[in-house]
Amino acid sequence: MLSQRARYALRALIYMNGRGEPVSTAEIAREVPVPRKFLEQILLQLKAHRMVESRRGREGGYRLGRSGAEISFADVIRVVDGPLALAPCASRTAYRPCESCSDVETCPIRPALIKARDATAAILERTTLEDGDSKSFVQTSLTNPIV
Repeated sequence: MLSQRARYALRALIYMNGRGEPVSTAEIAREVPVPRKFLEQILLQLKAHRMVESRRGREGGYRLGRSGAEISFADVIRVVDGPLALAPCASRTAYRPCESCSDVETCPIRPALIKARDATAAILERTTLEDGDSKSFVQTSLTNPIV
């Protein structure tokens, strides 16, 4: 399940997309909206992964570390929440056998989890911050949901 932290991170980054100048945490917190202290923690995490840059001072704030077209939803979620997979045995980025599984090769659940991971990753990896900032993308997503 997508955490509230990841939702806030995505919304904050989408808000910053297309803005060349740094945006203050107060403005982002007000417009997204998100609790300011929580936002500051999220932005520091994103900064550590170079998704955002910060500038100090009166004209300071945060801006994207690279183009919104280069940052996928999957990138953000992996930074904030960790792997996209529902279980560690289905993860590509943080694989490990499940504690309760005696043999991953014969596990009856793992193939379905891998399919779910692949389908989720396919959508999230090709959806960028730029897409999220597009009114046509939002409208299409609402009227034609993927089932």
